[in-house]
Amino acid sequence: MGAVKTALVIGGGIAGPVVGAALRRAGVDVVIHESYDSPADGVGGVVQVAPNGLNALAAVGVADELRGLGQPTRTMVIEDSQGRKVMAFNGLPGLPPSRTLFRSDLYRVLNDNAAAKGVRVEYGKRLVRVEESASAITAVFADGTKATGDILIGADGIRSTVRGLIDPSAPGPEPVGLLGVGGWGPPVEGSGGPDVMHFAQGKRAFFGYWAASDGSGTLWFSNLPDPKALSMAEARAVPTSEWLRRVREAHADDHPAREVLAGARDLEVTGAMEILPTVPHWHRDRMVLVGDAAHAPSPSSGQGVSITVESAVQLARCLRDIDDLETALTTYERLRRPRVEKIIAAARRTNNTKAAGPVARALTAMIMPILTKTVITPRRMFGETHSHTINWDEKLTA
Repeated sequence: MGAVKTALVIGGGIAGPVVGAALRRAGVDVVIHESYDSPADGVGGVVQVAPNGLNALAAVGVADELRGLGQPTRTMVIEDSQGRKVMAFNGLPGLPPSRTLFRSDLYRVLNDNAAAKGVRVEYGKRLVRVEESASAITAVFADGTKATGDILIGADGIRSTVRGLIDPSAPGPEPVGLLGVGGWGPPVEGSGGPDVMHFAQGKRAFFGYWAASDGSGTLWFSNLPDPKALSMAEARAVPTSEWLRRVREAHADDHPAREVLAGARDLEVTGAMEILPTVPHWHRDRMVLVGDAAHAPSPSSGQGVSITVESAVQLARCLRDIDDLETALTTYERLRRPRVEKIIAAARRTNNTKAAGPVARALTAMIMPILTKTVITPRRMFGETHSHTINWDEKLTA
């Protein structure tokens, strides 16, 4: 077993319970410290877990449970603004389909699994500073309490406090020029069933949609141009009726988006989409980052959850197998940084396309059919990312 026997995890969202459960498998005592006063039950929109994410989650024992949640996404169809198919991706041979589900369901499964493995969660613990010694690290919380362990893991998201403690000059998230909204609409004839997800670059905004598993309607999202980078609070202060007007106007010339939105009566606003620039330092002394605190691609990547759980499992493996803490953390970063930065770079390119002006969109629409027959193929787009696997039982070396 490695040098770590006790771990303080800061943040109880997605990364926290995964790294906690993985460390418990490695024999480490884990306590998660969550800044909110209660669990985040029922919070959040829809997320997708790709095959590589399902593989990583198998290491902590929740892959089977996820198969009963949400719905499989076996086919992704790229369309033009009028619903004409440009390209379809049916998945890679030998890999399970991605799963599309509500974040709240994923959160519940991950936290229940961590609790069953002996991970404790303490709520209302907002980290303000740390006290370090040669042999331990102590977290100091806003309520005046403290906790001490061998390591402190920052799983506290894109606005990570731990990232700032590791490096006060570390970058924060940047808006990508898009705002996310989503909701429920009437069924779309010929959409192909609930396991088919459609993506279309509309004339003024990007649109995605798929059939509900019971056939009762269509789940949809839109990425609207957002030059003001509205915060979540600012976006949610705008009445739903106004957002429906804006999204309908943005897709007035798009099919089937305009038909879906004509029947929409409600929506969820997720605020400005953000991306985290390269973080120079993932760890220092007895502190280390995991998940969005270290690498946050925008939702356009389709990999936010999946690379988060990959990193959580790989960090646990490094701490399990490598006796020297500094070497374990260096090995973890070496394993993860090249992969996640490649995914983030691809997401940035996608965002630039979605946020492009009308002339650029028109040009993209013209050349996309040619690119999909030559350069942009499903295997080139998704093969390396989706086929990534982690062997929990394989012993790591420095």
